[in-house]
Amino acid sequence: MIRIALFVCPQTVCSSLATADDAFRLANQLAGEPLFQVQRFSCDGRPVDIGMAEVRVDGDLALAEAADLVVLTATGPAVDKTLAANQSLLPWLAARPDSQQLASLCSSAFLLAASGRLDGRRATTHWALAPAFRKRYPQVWLEPDALLTEDGNLFCSGGAQAGLDLCLYLIGWHGGDWLAQRVAGAMVFEMQRGRQSRFAPLLPSTGSDDPQIGPLLVWLQRNLAEPLDLEALAAQAHCSSRTLLRRFKVATGLTPNAYLQRLRISAAQTALRNPARSLEQVAAQVGYADRATFAKLFKQLCGETPGAFRRRLRGGC
Repeated sequence: MIRIALFVCPQTVCSSLATADDAFRLANQLAGEPLFQVQRFSCDGRPVDIGMAEVRVDGDLALAEAADLVVLTATGPAVDKTLAANQSLLPWLAARPDSQQLASLCSSAFLLAASGRLDGRRATTHWALAPAFRKRYPQVWLEPDALLTEDGNLFCSGGAQAGLDLCLYLIGWHGGDWLAQRVAGAMVFEMQRGRQSRFAPLLPSTGSDDPQIGPLLVWLQRNLAEPLDLEALAAQAHCSSRTLLRRFKVATGLTPNAYLQRLRISAAQTALRNPARSLEQVAAQVGYADRATFAKLFKQLCGETPGAFRRRLRGGC
């Protein structure tokens, strides 16, 4: 029997804990035998108030030492608060033997990294937390586009639903792919969902108060399919090309051309929801003269082809 210990602290995201617990217990049910022993632990062995409920645990760090797999369930975006509140966990994680599997779900990659266990190793976390993670832990080989990573006995997952991707992967690791597939089917969940880039927003949230750039972004929304160049945009913003480049980058983090391409592909994602429109029509609608150029950029930004995106919306594979 594989012994699994789920970490619980006051910052634990309730849905993450419940998803992990459900996945492994459902695996036992579908396997027809108790393949996994699932237990919960806290640093001191006391019940934990996670806001929505008080979670009972089965023991403290000593209990988790005997586990084959320790899972750090997601702890939310307040990273500094989580690290400060769980200092006693870090040296314990650092002392875990290489033979013990350690897995972090979403933001809990910060805990694993803070312990030093991810130094020089592959890891991932939620795409929105990636810049802060990379700045804090430059020694970790971060792959923010990956839904999950595996490096030896260290496993990480990206956003909330990617936690289930990782649990299914670990179920397959210990119980076989057939079991992971059955659990995914019972939970009505699509496995092998690609990259995190499929879910990250294409456009930055600017909220720009710049009196020239703010109105220009609104104008671009209305004229995204028009043939535009830097000079045309500068004229619309009533400034020089050099000034536009500088102020646009400050306001959006992107060049005008990069922003325009993302704006067009974002509009294409909406247009692709209409099954009556062909890919060629969608490409033309958002400003691309040929389907090949459109498809290449769409895959570059979205991590999948326009056709695959449309099939996924229809519930296809």
